[in-house]
Amino acid sequence: GMDEWAALAASEGDDEPAELREYDPSAIQKYFKSRPLTLLKRTARSGALLGSFGLKLWLDRKMLGDEPSESKKDAVDKKRAAQLRLTLVSLGPTYVKLGQVLSSRQDLLPKAYIMELRTLQDAVPPFDDALARRILDAELGAANAKKLALSSAPIASASLGQVYKGSIKRSDGSSEAVAVKVQRPGALAAISLDIGIIRSFAEPWRRFKGLNTDLEGLVDEWGRRFVEELDYGREAANGERFRVAMESRPDLAGVVTAAPVIKGASTRRVLTTGWIDGQRLDTSEEGDVPRLCAVALAAYLAMLLDIGLLHADPHPGNLFRTADGKLCILDWGLVTPVSSELSTAILSFIAHLVSKDFEKVPADLDAMGFIPNGKREAMEDAGVASAIGLLFSALAKGGGAEGFRAELGLPDEAKIKEIRKELKGVKDMKLRREKFLEASGGAESKVGQLTRDLEGIQERYGNIFQIPSYFGYILRSFSVLEGIGLASDKNYSIANECYPYVARRLLTDDSPETKRALEQLLYGAQGPKAALSVRRVKQLAGAFGNYSAMTGPPATGRSSHDVTAGTDLSDSRGTNIEKGGKKLSSGAKEALRLAFDPKGGPVQDILLRETARYVGASVSELAEAAASAPATAFVLSLARAQQNVVDGLGSNRPPLPTALELFAPFGRAARQTEADRETLRVANELAELFGSALPAERAEPASNAEREQTTWVEVPVLGEVPLPRAPDSSAFAFDAELARELLEMAPELAPGAQAAALRLGATMLDQAAERVAAAETEERLAALERER
Repeated sequence: GMDEWAALAASEGDDEPAELREYDPSAIQKYFKSRPLTLLKRTARSGALLGSFGLKLWLDRKMLGDEPSESKKDAVDKKRAAQLRLTLVSLGPTYVKLGQVLSSRQDLLPKAYIMELRTLQDAVPPFDDALARRILDAELGAANAKKLALSSAPIASASLGQVYKGSIKRSDGSSEAVAVKVQRPGALAAISLDIGIIRSFAEPWRRFKGLNTDLEGLVDEWGRRFVEELDYGREAANGERFRVAMESRPDLAGVVTAAPVIKGASTRRVLTTGWIDGQRLDTSEEGDVPRLCAVALAAYLAMLLDIGLLHADPHPGNLFRTADGKLCILDWGLVTPVSSELSTAILSFIAHLVSKDFEKVPADLDAMGFIPNGKREAMEDAGVASAIGLLFSALAKGGGAEGFRAELGLPDEAKIKEIRKELKGVKDMKLRREKFLEASGGAESKVGQLTRDLEGIQERYGNIFQIPSYFGYILRSFSVLEGIGLASDKNYSIANECYPYVARRLLTDDSPETKRALEQLLYGAQGPKAALSVRRVKQLAGAFGNYSAMTGPPATGRSSHDVTAGTDLSDSRGTNIEKGGKKLSSGAKEALRLAFDPKGGPVQDILLRETARYVGASVSELAEAAASAPATAFVLSLARAQQNVVDGLGSNRPPLPTALELFAPFGRAARQTEADRETLRVANELAELFGSALPAERAEPASNAEREQTTWVEVPVLGEVPLPRAPDSSAFAFDAELARELLEMAPELAPGAQAAALRLGATMLDQAAERVAAAETEERLAALERER
């Protein structure tokens, strides 16, 4: 068992080797070169244990055949799962960590393996209590150690340490319930030894496989974080940083926390925190567990995209539901830093993935470091874009490995078994490939297209991807979270579940990079010059509302899962009524605050831009309608006659402008364009969209015929003029309760509304100037064309 690492520690003395406390590959190599027997024994033992288990699996496949009975398969799986757990425990902390990650992937391993590996989360064989108390005395000093009263045995034992429940005496004589974690002796030497062995194989393996990825860099990143995890002083600082960051956030302050650190009773090898009353998230039977799973994902996204420090060990044993309904994240030893540049690139990637902008994903992958320097031209290749689009659309669909297979049309397990039978003994790779493609839908299927694209890419560019060294721990964290989600929902899509948080970040962050990502999402590659996408607005608004509901009290009439999954703007009845009968949801209130923020922001910028566009388009439609009135032709003929007379005077013309010259800028500004017609269409769709989300009873919407019916009004001089079409007002109806809630918010929103009104005026003037300039350019080009 893992007590062999205690033996290793004893051979080196009770203290950790000083030269191994900071990760340094050369120091590890030097340390164990002076201990060749330890190095050889460990290499041989690791190879023997892993090779023996692999051989047993190979023999099982030979003995059971292609179609074993379920009972036989289950019996063998159960036996091998128990052997795998014991093998990982015998191999020590490094391999136990791997088992913890695998224990959350129900979509990758049979159930028997999952059940066995889950015990590695908090039920690894403990080391001797007397040794633990000896470490405690050495770290805290005898006097401080006496202030701690501990349970007679550990309540949990994991790969790097074991935890005792106890109490600590305060200076005023009272006591506080605490959890005390004591580091497993020999862990630092064991981990350093394993990392040194694995690293020695990294570069030869990379060369053998012809990979772009810096495997040594990956091992170094993994090893660095692993060694840092053994410094409980760092762990205490990480946990406190996260707890303070969560308490300062209005969205997550009331729902996510970390255990408070007792600094006077914590050192490098001992960590004491306040006791958390609660249950593991995966064993709790409370009704809010699905919601807290979504909150966990939001918390990890906050770490990844905002805080810059990602908890890289999110197995179910570290996620607790507290007695008061909060999510508490434990064990902050294994973390990885995330730069602001990387956070921005990941934010853009997730936004493009969920909104199905797959043509932008290659650029995102380049920004995140997945494309080697010499291969960037490949990202412009249509085949690369096609292959990436297919792969990531399948990944975004959800359902883990099974969902990915189904989306691409890959054959299921039963079909694969049939193919294996048919191809038994067939060596011709072309024939094997054709048979697989036939089972996947033929040459024109998704798999066929993907195969052609990938073969073309390989032929033209070779291997175009690499795994950046930072990515291992990010992948580990979100892989485990996806596994937890798939345990309760086989169609779980972590990409879609990320969208509510991403929506909030896009709509609240006014940094230039995030603004650009938001504009590309809502307007497309051309940015704000293009028309607003109503579909994307609906997605974004629905996700934003879902996030607000998820981090606040769950809405009545909905399940916790409904609050977090999907991107509909409202439920099937068009209602969004919160607990207590409120008509305005927390999401709607936050959206109003963002829209009327006195400081401005991305939401207000888009709102003002689209309002100004709508005003300009409405004026242009009114001007066009007025131009069709009978009296307009007469007035224009008089104005043109005046212009002809003045032009005929040449240099003797009076210094006053003519009617046409005086009103020319207004005419240019009011000229209706195709963009104006698109703006009116978008405005009508938005009115229908947001009108459908209002909780009031609505009148029957107008028919298409009624909507297209023209209304004429009498205007002095011009006579009868058709009114421009306004957005369909049938979607809106007066609701006294809603009006009252809006009036209650009026004092809060008034300063921002005044500032927004001033900004709207400036925006309208800017857009009018742009319209005039565009019209003048069009006139000059038309004149040049006539001269030709």
